[in-house]
Amino acid sequence: MPKNSKVVKRELDDEVIESVKDLLSNEDSADDAFKKSELIVDVQDEKDIDAEEVSEVEDERPAWSSKLQYILAQVGFSVGLGNVWRFPYLCQKNGGGAYLLPYLILLMVIGIPLFFLELSVGQRIRRGSIGVWNYISPKLGGIGFASCVVCFFVALYYNVIIGWSLFYFSQSFQQPLPWDQCPLVKNASHTFVEPECEKSSATTYYWYREALNISSSISESGGLNWKMTICLLASWVMVCLAMIKGIQSSGKVMYFSSLFPYVVLICFLIRALFLNGSIDGIRHMFTPKLEIMLDPKVWREAAAQVFFALGLGFGGVIAFSSYNKRDNNCHFDAVLVSFINFFTSVLATLVVFAVLGFKANVISEKCIAENSKMIVTFLKMGNISQDIIPHHINLSAVTVEDYHLVYDIIQKVKEEEFPALHLNSCQIEDELNKAVQGTGLAFIAFTEAMTHFPASPFWSVMFFLMLVNLGLGSMFGTIEGIITPIVDTFKARKEILTVICCLLAFCIGLIFVQRSGNYFVTMFDDYSATLPLLIVVILENIAVSFVYGIDKFMEDLRDMLGFAPSRYYYYMWKYISPLMLSSLLIASVVNMGLSPPGYNAWIEDKASEEFLRYPTWGMVVCISLMVLAILPVPVVYIVRRCNLIDDSSGNLASVTYKKGRVLKESVNLEGDDASLIHGKIPSEMSSPNFGKNIYRKQSGSPTLDTAPNGRYGIGYLMADMPDMPESDL
Repeated sequence: MPKNSKVVKRELDDEVIESVKDLLSNEDSADDAFKKSELIVDVQDEKDIDAEEVSEVEDERPAWSSKLQYILAQVGFSVGLGNVWRFPYLCQKNGGGAYLLPYLILLMVIGIPLFFLELSVGQRIRRGSIGVWNYISPKLGGIGFASCVVCFFVALYYNVIIGWSLFYFSQSFQQPLPWDQCPLVKNASHTFVEPECEKSSATTYYWYREALNISSSISESGGLNWKMTICLLASWVMVCLAMIKGIQSSGKVMYFSSLFPYVVLICFLIRALFLNGSIDGIRHMFTPKLEIMLDPKVWREAAAQVFFALGLGFGGVIAFSSYNKRDNNCHFDAVLVSFINFFTSVLATLVVFAVLGFKANVISEKCIAENSKMIVTFLKMGNISQDIIPHHINLSAVTVEDYHLVYDIIQKVKEEEFPALHLNSCQIEDELNKAVQGTGLAFIAFTEAMTHFPASPFWSVMFFLMLVNLGLGSMFGTIEGIITPIVDTFKARKEILTVICCLLAFCIGLIFVQRSGNYFVTMFDDYSATLPLLIVVILENIAVSFVYGIDKFMEDLRDMLGFAPSRYYYYMWKYISPLMLSSLLIASVVNMGLSPPGYNAWIEDKASEEFLRYPTWGMVVCISLMVLAILPVPVVYIVRRCNLIDDSSGNLASVTYKKGRVLKESVNLEGDDASLIHGKIPSEMSSPNFGKNIYRKQSGSPTLDTAPNGRYGIGYLMADMPDMPESDL
C-alpha cells in the first residue's frame, strides 16, 4: 500500500464532465454484453508514471505540520473544563480513590476502543463526520449531520463559559481582588454591608450579582448583561481568528492553549502543597470508600464521564484525524491521548483538593476562633462549668486538637442542653464534604481559596487564563467538527464559513448573556448533548461493526496500520461496547425521567439557591433541543431509503475526468461489498484509461449493481475488481 494516496489537483479550466450514461449510450445499443460487462483496468504499467504524478499533485487537503501538533490538538480537544471541575467532584462524591478503579475499567471498555474507532475512520476516509458516515453507509449519513448539530449547540453555551473566564481574568489585576470582601452600602445616616452578600459570602455575591447580575427565574429575562456581552464577543473573535485558516492557524495556537494549562496546574500543585491543610484535602480525596463501588450510579456516572471526557460523537476527533497521513499509527494515538486525559484529570483533582483543603483549613480556623469566644462567654455566664475544661487549655489561643477535645467534653456533659448552645465541631472534613462542581467550583469555591493565597492576584490571573485556554482547546475541536464536514460536503470556502458560523453563534448566544442566561446554559448543558451524543456513538458503533462489517474493518486497519490490531478491539466493538453504550443510554433516560426537569435559581432576598421547575415553554425548548439534535438521523435514512431526492448532479453516474483520471465522484454505495481499503474513496481512484488494457467480463459474469437512480455507477464497476492491485485503485 503506498504511503501517500494518489489525488489529482483540481484545475477547473481543464475539467470535462461526462456522464457514464452518455458514454454507454454511444455504444452499440444491441451490445447487452457490454452493458453487463465489468471493467478491469490493467494499470500496472502506469505505476511509475503515477508515482511521479503523486509528488506533483499531492492531496489538496491540509495536513498537520508535525505529529506533536496533532497530538496537542487531540489533547486540547479532549482535555477541557470538565477535567477541572467535573472529575474532582465525581471523585469526591463516588468514593474518593475507589472511584478511579471503575473509571479506569470503563476507560478500557468504552473510552479507548471508541476513541480508536473514530480516529481510524477519520484518518482512513480523510473526511469530516458527514463524509465519513455517508461513505460507510449512505442511509446512516444522518449521523454526521447530527454530530454537527450537537457541536453547534454545545459551542453556543461553551463559549459563554470562556466569556465568564475572560471577565474574571480581566478583574484579577487588582489588589485586593474585587471578590475578597463584601461591598459596603452607604445611605444618608450610616454605612452597612450589602445584605445579600452578608447572608451568603463575598465570592458568591460577586458571581451572582456583580458578574451575572442574575434574575430570580428563567422567565425573567432582565435584558442583556453588557459586560458579559462584550466578553462573549471577545471569545468568539478569538475562536474565529484561530480557526479561520483551519488547522494551519489553530494548529499553531495549540502549542500554547494545550500546554499552558499543565504549567498552571503544576504550579498550583507545588504552591498548594506548601499551604496548611492541603495534605488534609488530598488525603480526603484519596481515602477510598469501597462500599460505594457497589452502587450502580457510580458506574453510570463514571461511564458518562469517560464518554464525554474524550469528546466522542462530536465529530472533532474525526475531523482532526482526517488531516493525518493514512499510515499514521492511530492506535498509539488513541491510547496515548486517552491516558493523557486520565492523568490530567487526576492532576487537576490533586490541585483542586489541595486548594480546597487549604480553604477548609482557613474556614476551620475561623470557626474555632468564633466558637472559642462563645465557650468563653458561656463560662462567664455560668452556662458551662469551668471544672470540665482541662487546665492546660487556653481558650484565647486554642489549637485545633484542644478545641476538638473541649467540644467533645461539652457535648458529653451537656448532652440535653448541647443543641441550644449552637456550637460547631469545626471539622475540616465537614467542609471538604460539601461537594461542589462546575461554575460553583471555579467561580466561587476556588476564587474564595485564592483570596487567601499570598500574591492572590497573580494566582487568579493564572487560574482564569488556564480556564480560557482549556475552553479554547475544546472549542477548536468543536468548531472543527462543524466546519470540516460542511467544507468537505458542500465545498464551501473555509474562511467565509468560519466567519458566518461564529457570527451566527454569537447572535444566538446572546440569550446566554441575559440576566437569566445562566439558566439557559444549564438547560443546554443538560439536554442538548447528553442523549443525542449517546445515540450518535451507538449508531457509529453499529455502522462500523454490523452495517459495514467488523471483519472488513479489521482488515482495513491491518492494511492501514501495517499490523493487525488486537482481537480485543474486535470483541469490544462487536459485543461489549454496544451493550455498555445501550445500558448507559437506558440508564440516562431513566435518570432523566426520574429527575424533575428544573434548575437552581438564585433568590436575591434569601441570598441562596432554590430549585425551580422549568415553565411549559422551557420544557418545550428542552424537548426540542434533543429532537433537533437527533432528527437528521431518521430524516436522512428516510430520504435515502425512499429515494426522495434525485441527486443526479452528484450520483454515481457523474464522473469528472481530467487527463484520464477521475477527479470527483460522489460515492453512494449502498450494499457495497468493497472495504474502505479496497474500495478507495473517489479522490483516489484512477479513471479508466482507454489507451491501456481493458478487459470485459461478458454476460456470464456477475450482474452489476445499479445506483439508486437505476443507472450504472463507475464506483460499482471499479469496486468489484478483485484482481486489481490496491495501490492502483
